[in-house]
Amino acid sequence: MERQNEEMLITAKGAVDKGIASGAPGNGAPGNPLPCGANAPDGETAEIVEDQLAGMSLRDKIGQMLICGFYGTSMDGDLRRLIADYKIGGVIYFARNVESPAQIARLTEELQDAAAKSGTPPLWISIDQEGGMVARITEGVALMPGGMAIAAAGSEEDAYLAAYASGQELAAMGINLNYAPVLDVNNNPGNPVIGVRSFGESPEKVARFGAQTLRGFQDAGVAATAKHFPGHGDTDVDSHLDLPTVPHDRKRMEAVELKPFREAVQAGVDAIMSAHIYFPALESGKLPVTLSKAALTGLLREELGFEGIITTDCMEMNAIAEHFGTAPASVMAVEAGADLVLVSHRLDRQLGAIGAIELAVNEGRLSTERIDESVRRLLAMKLRRGVLGVRLSSEDALNAGLPPVSDPDKSAAVTLPVKNDSDLGFPDMTDPAADVPHTADLTLLNSAEHREIARRISEASVTLVRHSLPMLPLGGERTLVVTIAPGAVTQADESVAVGPGLGSALKRHGLDCREIVVPPAEIAGRLDSLVREAASGGYGHLVVGTYNAQFDAAQISLVKSLLALGKPLAVAALRNPYDLLAFPEVQVYAAAYESRPLALDSMAKALLGLTPFRGRLPVSLGELHPAGWGLVL
Repeated sequence: MERQNEEMLITAKGAVDKGIASGAPGNGAPGNPLPCGANAPDGETAEIVEDQLAGMSLRDKIGQMLICGFYGTSMDGDLRRLIADYKIGGVIYFARNVESPAQIARLTEELQDAAAKSGTPPLWISIDQEGGMVARITEGVALMPGGMAIAAAGSEEDAYLAAYASGQELAAMGINLNYAPVLDVNNNPGNPVIGVRSFGESPEKVARFGAQTLRGFQDAGVAATAKHFPGHGDTDVDSHLDLPTVPHDRKRMEAVELKPFREAVQAGVDAIMSAHIYFPALESGKLPVTLSKAALTGLLREELGFEGIITTDCMEMNAIAEHFGTAPASVMAVEAGADLVLVSHRLDRQLGAIGAIELAVNEGRLSTERIDESVRRLLAMKLRRGVLGVRLSSEDALNAGLPPVSDPDKSAAVTLPVKNDSDLGFPDMTDPAADVPHTADLTLLNSAEHREIARRISEASVTLVRHSLPMLPLGGERTLVVTIAPGAVTQADESVAVGPGLGSALKRHGLDCREIVVPPAEIAGRLDSLVREAASGGYGHLVVGTYNAQFDAAQISLVKSLLALGKPLAVAALRNPYDLLAFPEVQVYAAAYESRPLALDSMAKALLGLTPFRGRLPVSLGELHPAGWGLVL
């Protein structure tokens, strides 16, 4: 069955490679190539871009360099104004914008229609859909496991298939730019923001899995973004909250942090997102990478040879907003070499960034040539990804100064006439009723084939780290299962829905158990009652599902108090696997790397012996449990 489903995905990949609609929007919508045709003549790509650029005012060009967030699940007057009057390059979706996939498809169409009617080039519709714990659309789609779970499962081919399937579903909703994969090497157990979003602590493994992931997204017609350049893995400060410093020298950075990004550039990644982190080895002044010309232009553009889109992380994060100010820093980012400036939340800051960049040009601080350089690159990438209604072949992409597509034999080109705007896939600027054709095809969403890929990876990822008691598989003893409810531990999470816990999954698969789900904020107040229940409730076994316990004294106290009862106890880590380091005396320990419903089900089946433990740690848990460790029952 698994092989049959895999073959179906490979067949779908072949359809996209040949320029055939395969579940993505029709009529040249984002993510869907038009029928194959002859390659455009040499120089025609440049002519297309130059024709469009010539018709833009300075304000229009600067607008193309902004990606803006907004509130609500429909377009309001402020967003309509940003699109119509400021010609912004695109929008970013958060969970606050999502009700359902169908609503997102309608919203996307509404936004693109507003752009068309106002003479604005079709928009980037962007999102953070990494998979696992960082995903904005979680219902009605086949949500794939996150980076560390995929790495624990061990298949680079599955990394590709997961991204390809997810990319198909994003494209079906009209989303054409994804801020994934995460290429940070997570070699610091105390990292508060990356953790399971990373493929692990091995630079080589992160590079390989990252390259397959970005190829999967891009082969599905969605621009991929490698982040957070040049690496956010070895920090103990969250840049959403403050400005981290990574003190490593350049030799160490070459061996660790930079290796995945070099591989991504070679693999033809469309975009790279800068980190709001200070690297003294790269920058003599105390500037984060996002604002450093030495890092963005000197290292990324010139030394690594990256020719795609450089985008900032959100300029409202405290590492930028509190230290430099969003508007002034937006100018500094463009000076440093950024093409896209991401302002995710406040309208005043979005307008402030546009105004500050425009003022910098008018005062001579930024040249019009510098603005044109970025806008040329952005328009060419929109052409390449079909955002403008047509798609570039590999040869045309190279002619436009863009990175090569991952498959050099891929051809999804069409003849590109250049006589007027509508021929280029733009709306006719003189026709107020112009529209961008978009027919959402949602039949691929949450398909059986995509769910099978997610299930296979999830089950293969569950890792048995320690089994020093004859406790597994569970069964035969009434069991108390205490699950720590998941929550948004960083701003990157945004929000995490709380539902049934690990105990419900175990009960569904036949275990005699009682489940208690406890929000982290309530653990301390309920500690005594939980211990009394465990001691006197007639339970032979205890199971605790932890959630980043390494950062939570109350969870650590709960586990240690339950251990003191002397009953067999198993800990299932439902996010960071590092929790074992907080209570090394635990004798039975397994890791699922996330607490999404699929991961809970996979952990439950493994604990019950219904599926084998097959995962291998992508990170080290002390000397006894190095990366690559994993027991088999």
